[in-house]
Amino acid sequence: MRWRAGLLLAALGVGLAPWPHAWIEQSYSTSLYLLFQRRITAASNAAPVTLLDVAAGLAAAVWLTRISVDAFGAFRGRWRRVFARSVGRAVVGAAALYLAFMAAWGLNYRRTPLAEKLRFDAHAVSPQRALALAAITGTRLNALYAGAHATPPVPAGDIPEPLAVGFARAQRDLGATRLALPGRPKRSLLDPYFQRAAVEGMTDPLFLETLVQSGLLPFERPFVVAHEWSHLAGYADEGEANFVGWLICLRSSDADQYSGWLFLYSELVAGLPVSDRAAVAATLASGPQDDLRAIDARIRRHVSPRLSAAGWHVYDRYLKANRVEAGAASYADVVRLVLGVRFEAGWRPRIE
Repeated sequence: MRWRAGLLLAALGVGLAPWPHAWIEQSYSTSLYLLFQRRITAASNAAPVTLLDVAAGLAAAVWLTRISVDAFGAFRGRWRRVFARSVGRAVVGAAALYLAFMAAWGLNYRRTPLAEKLRFDAHAVSPQRALALAAITGTRLNALYAGAHATPPVPAGDIPEPLAVGFARAQRDLGATRLALPGRPKRSLLDPYFQRAAVEGMTDPLFLETLVQSGLLPFERPFVVAHEWSHLAGYADEGEANFVGWLICLRSSDADQYSGWLFLYSELVAGLPVSDRAAVAATLASGPQDDLRAIDARIRRHVSPRLSAAGWHVYDRYLKANRVEAGAASYADVVRLVLGVRFEAGWRPRIE
């Protein structure tokens, strides 16, 4: 009983403690975490299956077995004791899982925000600059379209080498001295749910795997992989992962750059007034416009609005529980970062 109480107290302490951002940044996110991330991701990359699926299957089997035993005990008249034991076991199991999550990856939610580590000018975040950047984004898409579509796609289960090089370069440009290892993109048994719920990818926070939805179009996939690799590098915040994913793409092949700019174009245009959206869209060549229509068609074809809304509501609560105040809306913070961060040549962020 004592170890169970200790486990619960440890989980409460980790969850409620006011972790100093600077301490997490120096002692965990840029040091200890990256040391074992390389080992864990190397092991999961070598596994022919998605380890999260295996673990979830085993956990479900154990849970069902326990439920069966409990049901038999309840049938024999010991239902109060059985119920109390079942609830206690669930609480202890949740505490253990939470501690494993925080140790393996979750403490990255407490690290120093990128806006405090990079040279960031909040006054530069304005509608005028957003419109100007949207125009630049459209120009880049027009220039990269032909080269991007001439590049054969990387097989789904392989690590894209140019993107891996961009991943290393982006980490160094952000001041990293220890580099995270890229994850081999894998398909999960949850893939049908991912497609219906508009989940394009996921980072397994226990085995540090990269999971990517199979229904993505070839020009969407590089950015999604880069976004998930940003999580592997310890950028837990979704807006920061979008920003780092965009930086990764810009340091890779034409196809990967195109994917990054296509993502940023959609994010920028979504925040513009309707009249400005039309003006920017008019500057796009037919190729990028066709790709945006293809993405929209994929979403309409596969996504269930009701399931997607429910899934994002749960994820919003999860993010807020991990002290991401904006919740799921933090995805859009990439626009604030791109506009406010000061860059050198080659879109290299200036570090404070």
